[in-house]
Amino acid sequence: MAEAKGPLDGIRVIDLGRHQAGPRCAQVLARLGAEVIKVERLGGEETRYHAPWVRKQSAYWVQYNSGKKSLSIDLRKEDGKDVLKKLVGVSDVLLQNFRPGTIDVMGFGYDVLYELNPRIIMVNVSAYGQFGPYRDQIGYDPIGQTMSGIAMVTGEEGMPPIRAGVPIIDRTTALHAAIGTLAALHERESSGQGQCIDACLADTGYSYTEIPITAYHGAGIEPRRGESAAPPSGTYPCADGWVLISAGDQHHWHRVCNALGKPEWLEDPRFTTRHERGRNGETVNQAMRDLMANMSMREAIAHFTHHDVVAAPVNTIAQAAADPHPWERRAMVEVDDFLAGSIAVSGDFWHFSRTPAVVGTTPRVGEHNEDVLTGLLDYSEDEVQALYEANVIGNFDHYDEIPG
Repeated sequence: MAEAKGPLDGIRVIDLGRHQAGPRCAQVLARLGAEVIKVERLGGEETRYHAPWVRKQSAYWVQYNSGKKSLSIDLRKEDGKDVLKKLVGVSDVLLQNFRPGTIDVMGFGYDVLYELNPRIIMVNVSAYGQFGPYRDQIGYDPIGQTMSGIAMVTGEEGMPPIRAGVPIIDRTTALHAAIGTLAALHERESSGQGQCIDACLADTGYSYTEIPITAYHGAGIEPRRGESAAPPSGTYPCADGWVLISAGDQHHWHRVCNALGKPEWLEDPRFTTRHERGRNGETVNQAMRDLMANMSMREAIAHFTHHDVVAAPVNTIAQAAADPHPWERRAMVEVDDFLAGSIAVSGDFWHFSRTPAVVGTTPRVGEHNEDVLTGLLDYSEDEVQALYEANVIGNFDHYDEIPG
């Protein structure tokens, strides 16, 4: 039986991305079966050397670049630019996340790409976008969390601004960029032409605060922190940790009363509506805390699940890593690794019935130089050797100084 291929089999992506949002978009396309060629500087992209480490391998790097090919090349040199131009001619997508304008200075703006290949789709990922009032400013994930208001609606009143503990803006921007790429590939089937995509971190931040911004813009309603849902909706302490309970909707209330052993609260005017429960939330929350104080997390989850109330663990990273869910669902998978021996990477988030996700290993720096140049671009072995000697391309296997 032939090996199953991902749904993007036959699509070739040039990945000029660095750090997270851009490379994660390309990684998503690789998981979907695209051939992704990571174009990195001589010595490798800087995030190859970012902590934390798993036996000399960067846990940071592998999450965004596993499953890709590596072409290590100096794009400051004309021979290096010639390689990229030829690669554009045989590719479907070029992704970059330099500061706006940089790619034009490098000589690879969309007008140039279009001349080389009218079918090419250019994906631009940046902090504030290719146009707009802050176009020329640089930024990373936190700017999307702060400028959009996320940090000021997270937590409770009186707290300082609070950011998420993981880069939610980078991750979601990568998904926005990947969705746009898929749509552009689909549209190209009818038009025959590629186009340019502009995704940015700031826009993503606003996609998270769209409801409160709409309310404020239209009616002047400014939310108070910690009041997003009627109780019981939040985290509650147990004997050995914390549990999330989410039961703010009206049709949940009778289930909560049964779980608390307080059927009389169904007729209590303090709790008959979401609004009233919000006003008397501390009474509800105290009853929840009293009930769960001597329960284990497992017992509390079982109790509320029995009453058809949403309950889930508030895991530490250690507990999340030990949970069977991501491993059985293949959201996390373990793959071979040239530095770590084996390492866990993000895996399959789609579970196609015929065209499964493709979870590959992480490449060495320049591991696929010859594969790309001779196998794809028809360079001769002598021409490749000349590029090595001129330090236009390179590979790097010296990892002795990396902590591990």
